Amino acid sequence: MSLNKNNLAEKLKRLNMNDLLAKTRELCRLFEIKPARSKGQNFLINEKIYDDLVKAAELKLEDTVLEIGPGLGFLTAKIAKKVKKVIAVELDDKLADYLQTGIDAQGLENVEIINEDILRVNLDSHLDKNYKIVANLPYNISSLFLRLFLSARHKPELLVLMLQKEVAERIIATPPEMSILAVSVQYYGAPEIIRLVKAGNFWPEPKVDSAIIKIKIKTEETGLDDKKFFQIVRIGFSAKRKMLKNNLAAGLKFDQKKMANILVEQGFDLKIRAEDLSLADWQKLFAALKEFVL
Repeated sequence: MSLNKNNLAEKLKRLNMNDLLAKTRELCRLFEIKPARSKGQNFLINEKIYDDLVKAAELKLEDTVLEIGPGLGFLTAKIAKKVKKVIAVELDDKLADYLQTGIDAQGLENVEIINEDILRVNLDSHLDKNYKIVANLPYNISSLFLRLFLSARHKPELLVLMLQKEVAERIIATPPEMSILAVSVQYYGAPEIIRLVKAGNFWPEPKVDSAIIKIKIKTEETGLDDKKFFQIVRIGFSAKRKMLKNNLAAGLKFDQKKMANILVEQGFDLKIRAEDLSLADWQKLFAALKEFVL
């Protein structure tokens, strides 16, 4: 279905602007949008939480913001009124079509809509040197998305993400609950959970709760070889519930006694497991093992 700008503007005026659920349902009806669970399409219907996302992003008038999964554009419009430019990447064709019409109807001229897969699109020509990311991420791409943007040559300065609560909690974990995800995010940035968001704040209601997480990207260089560092981390986590010395010895093709000696020299207990190490511990361990990594 296609509505022109004037017709859409008139229809939006008739909707109850204070009832986001009713507005969301009506817009989905008008544009024949059926939220797909496979695409993680759960629309946020709480105005206060939209405001919390905007506040957490610490927006300035000179900012460029990359928004992923803008959906019906409620957050897009709030961001656009506070920054220089918004680049909104939406995979769903119908949502992208509505979003363009809706943004035009509101007279917002600083929003660029890209109807592509965020995991495949080349954004280098669209983004300023410094940019921020705000996203209500589909749950099924969270880990891939974080890996892509945290390790990118052109990193954002700040990310504010709506994630599954369990994923957000894994990201900010400390020993003895560390994971590759926690080490990876904490290596590149400083994550913090801003607030929890109950499932009832979305339509359709998902089966799990969510959380808003803010990740400030570290500006100082680690001085480490990132590729080799994460090779060690992956080896360390390669077999769950096994002791670290066994995983490292197998992965690096070391004699177990030799690996045990290295761990003892670095002050680690021989019974320690990968999830017991903090980021600082991994960096310390990498310094002792980096010469053995191909």
